[in-house]
Amino acid sequence: MVPGGVPFPMLSDGGGRIGAVYGIYDEAAGVDIRGRFLINPDGILLAMEVLTPEVGRNVAELIRQVKAFQTVRKNGVVTPSGWQPGKPTLTPGPELVGKVWEAWKPEMAFN
Repeated sequence: MVPGGVPFPMLSDGGGRIGAVYGIYDEAAGVDIRGRFLINPDGILLAMEVLTPEVGRNVAELIRQVKAFQTVRKNGVVTPSGWQPGKPTLTPGPELVGKVWEAWKPEMAFN
């Protein structure tokens, strides 16, 4: 990591070639619309967010989602809505279908 840099890879797309592939390149303006894509080590797109330039992205939410995807991949669990690192996860399976509300309470994520 470069001193003062970020601990994850970032890139610039001056020509819009990558933005065009992901459908976020504004050809008339000659720029990419703000986009964030989380791609796992297998090259599978797990999450994306696209915002117009007037609204900034939430870096804390990005980090939370990266940690959630890492937890899911490492432990074979699922993270409920609002999950935060260190909070309870759920074990996926047929017995959970239609009963998430019984297994998870919103206060589990926010307390």
